[in-house]
Amino acid sequence: MTAELREAYLDALTIMERRGPRDLHELASRNADIACNDEAFRAYLAGAGQDDEVVRNLRLRLVTWDNADADQPYSAGTFRNTEERRAEIVRLLKVDDRTAALLREQFPIAGVEEPITIAGDWDPWYHDPARQERGFYWDNYSKFLSEKRAWEPGAVAALDIATERVVEWLSDPLRSEAYQAKGLVVGYVQSGKTANFTGVLAKAIDAGYRLIIVLTGTTDLLRAQTQRRLDMELLGRENILRGIDESNHEALDSLDYQDDPEWLNDGFLRHGVRPSDAGFPDIDRLTTHRFDYKSLKAGIAALDFKKRERNRPFFHEENLFFSDARLLVVKKNATVLGKLVKDLKKISIRLGEIPALIVDDESDQASVNTSNPKKWKADQVERTAINRLISQLLVMLPRAQYVGYTATPFANVFIDPSDAEDIFPKDFLISLPFAPGYMGASDFHDLDSSPGSEAGTFAGSRECAHVRKLSEEPDDTELLRAMDTFVLTGAVKVFRERVSGSSFRHHTMLIHEAMKRDTHREMAEQVYAMWKSAGYVSASANERLRQLYERDVLPVSREIGDGLPIPGTFEALVPHIGEAVARISSVGNPVIVVNSDKDIEQEELDFDRNQVWRILVGGNKLARGFTIEGLTVSYYRRLTKQADTLMQMGRWFGYRKGYRDLVRLFITDDLHTAFRAIVLDEEHFRTELRRYAVMIDGKPQITPREIPPLVAQHLPWLRPTAANKMYNAYLTERCSPGVPLEPLAYPTSTAALRANTELSKPLLAAATEDCFLSTKTSAYPAKTGIIAHAELIDVLTGLQWLDKSFEPDLRWLARLKADQVRDWAVIFPQHRKRDLPTATILGHGPVSLVNRTRSRGPYFNRIAGMEHRLSAERIARMTGLDTDSVAARLAAPLRGAILVYSVIANEQWKPDASGVIAPEDVILAFNITAPISATENGRVVTFAARDPKHAEAAIIDA
Repeated sequence: MTAELREAYLDALTIMERRGPRDLHELASRNADIACNDEAFRAYLAGAGQDDEVVRNLRLRLVTWDNADADQPYSAGTFRNTEERRAEIVRLLKVDDRTAALLREQFPIAGVEEPITIAGDWDPWYHDPARQERGFYWDNYSKFLSEKRAWEPGAVAALDIATERVVEWLSDPLRSEAYQAKGLVVGYVQSGKTANFTGVLAKAIDAGYRLIIVLTGTTDLLRAQTQRRLDMELLGRENILRGIDESNHEALDSLDYQDDPEWLNDGFLRHGVRPSDAGFPDIDRLTTHRFDYKSLKAGIAALDFKKRERNRPFFHEENLFFSDARLLVVKKNATVLGKLVKDLKKISIRLGEIPALIVDDESDQASVNTSNPKKWKADQVERTAINRLISQLLVMLPRAQYVGYTATPFANVFIDPSDAEDIFPKDFLISLPFAPGYMGASDFHDLDSSPGSEAGTFAGSRECAHVRKLSEEPDDTELLRAMDTFVLTGAVKVFRERVSGSSFRHHTMLIHEAMKRDTHREMAEQVYAMWKSAGYVSASANERLRQLYERDVLPVSREIGDGLPIPGTFEALVPHIGEAVARISSVGNPVIVVNSDKDIEQEELDFDRNQVWRILVGGNKLARGFTIEGLTVSYYRRLTKQADTLMQMGRWFGYRKGYRDLVRLFITDDLHTAFRAIVLDEEHFRTELRRYAVMIDGKPQITPREIPPLVAQHLPWLRPTAANKMYNAYLTERCSPGVPLEPLAYPTSTAALRANTELSKPLLAAATEDCFLSTKTSAYPAKTGIIAHAELIDVLTGLQWLDKSFEPDLRWLARLKADQVRDWAVIFPQHRKRDLPTATILGHGPVSLVNRTRSRGPYFNRIAGMEHRLSAERIARMTGLDTDSVAARLAAPLRGAILVYSVIANEQWKPDASGVIAPEDVILAFNITAPISATENGRVVTFAARDPKHAEAAIIDA
């Protein structure tokens, strides 16, 4: 009976996948011989586990419906992810109150973070119901992720939304007039960009795009990895086999994957039918896992598209939806791309009718034109090789859409937008969120701190948990410690396999010290020699390993391991060390050199066919795009002075399911500081995009042309990208109601520090009441009070700064009127612990003194603690006050909030018996949130041109 119920409700959910929520039990009963009602359904859910097929499908449907746009017919105008939306869904499902309560309990409203979109005008074509019926490739891809990859329904729903946001900005493939949209999708390093563009390709082919060109990085390693991923997850077995009988082993010898473990173990997607037999397009592969694009010669017809209706253009639905698609996965190499351009020219008579999609992975690498404009001839752009070939593709294919993907977008947004043949993202820029479980750059830095936090502990400090600092000069003992950590974490993985049934197919360590191949060879030889003398195959290393395990691996895992099994003693781990060492040295040498050196005999790095437990030594081949599976320990010393290049070398970012607590980064202090600056650059850029993505009166606040001024540079010597371009526009005013503003450019000179402190005396004088403000879990002490708006503006206007970054915010604050803001709640957060430093400032106090780090030159990382920002937001937004009586008392209409911190400016200062700190030894730093009443009716950001003669140009030569 359970099996019959399962099939009945799966059939019902399949119908609702296309049509939205309907009468659940009525749909289930249509083809069932058993009673399908609330009682039976509740009984089924009570006995089903989280991995039950009905449970997973129902969760995915609810997440999708909860998060759908308000214009969906089943939303009844309700906002996404609200109780009102869920109530409407339950009403349409026609379940009783007990079942509705069970659904709410078992499937709570999760919410999906929307991508940030900056775009211009939009032609809403994609949501046409007839188009949505043609969802063959997307449906199968999303099911593959859910069933084969075990993605959580929320993650699948988030991918559905993110890919939809990209496809809807492309041109309608049925459009009579050719239009070429160009956009940029910004993800995080190793955060799932490939999954996103695979989903985009699936939806684009379903919608009618028939020529798909995927440009990968510049290495065969990355191209092959991308080809296999698309073959496995998008094309599926049927498109690869092309009618070949799987039992015909002789015919299978010509395929790519006859010896691939995942092919043999049924790990590739199955559509269940050849797509063309079901009325959908087949996908013809013109590149394979083994071979990049080659000149077709006599086989040029493979690139041509035949018409079903000769009297209609190819992009007419009578032709388009009866034609197969072509897929090319091409390395960004001038020779290879040149062959493709040459072949396309042979069929140029029909190219103008073909809806094409060019996806450029790692689009800031090789694709951007970096030639010097000063050397160009009059009215003639000179292009670098790859940029020239991409430009030719765009000219030859007027219906081609260009979508770049990157985690480091700075080079792309500095492209000249007036160059019609270039790849500037003129139509849209979409910033993707990362999924839960992602380890990004911020996981290796302590960006937030507050008085009384657990800084310096494994639980309270990401740096303490994951980062191990290296000396500036290479030291063999440090390299040995990294190798020891690799062995110990491998042993923990073996232990977890044996006690919990989890599987770790790959376990890798990355050594990235230099770009030169000779250095890689020397390092590999050094590591091999060190491995042989390290004592791993005997008991001689045990005492050294014991100390590292008991001081590092074990305490970190106990603090942040989230309940993952870990041997409680070194003795309990010892039996698993031998297995880990055996896997690492299974072929004799634990090291694989990954570079383009042809002079040394190298083992091929193949994560697809082989189990890889090895130490990888390499340079650029491992520095961009390529996913290093199972990466647990990184030993990194290579420095570069361009932020985007450096960020792409961070291969330690990504998803580390089941071993996040074991991840370690060995890095120098200078490099760690540089990465911290990049994190802040990236965070600033995304925050600015989010701020201006909100439409005002149905119109965008900014377009992609105005994005460059939002790029920041937090270290003077680490520029965002190449230095030969600059942006012409700069921010003159920025309105930010309800958004925290936090200047970080406080001065360093004694005179300026003293003047600023004396000028800020009204803030000290206002905060006279001692109280406790609530956090999510506890409360913190603070001194509070009220200051008039005019008095605060007098303070802020007189302050001295290192640069002009606060000017656009101050200009807006200063012109706010009495009906927008009346006064400000002043909050001085205080220490929870009595033994931390306090002092009297200009006769006021004592107040708590805090340390903040200027680790990027003279600029601070961050001022306000997260829990304190929550208090300010409650007051300024007048929300969530029911859980904080003090914030409720401080909150009032037209009132903002300012957090103030007494930051020790002089590192040499020590408390003395007087309990007084001099004005020049302290900085009264702040974080300010204007009330929602300060909202503007017009644009919230205003720009001016550096060069008035070229006011319309976003980019000018430096």
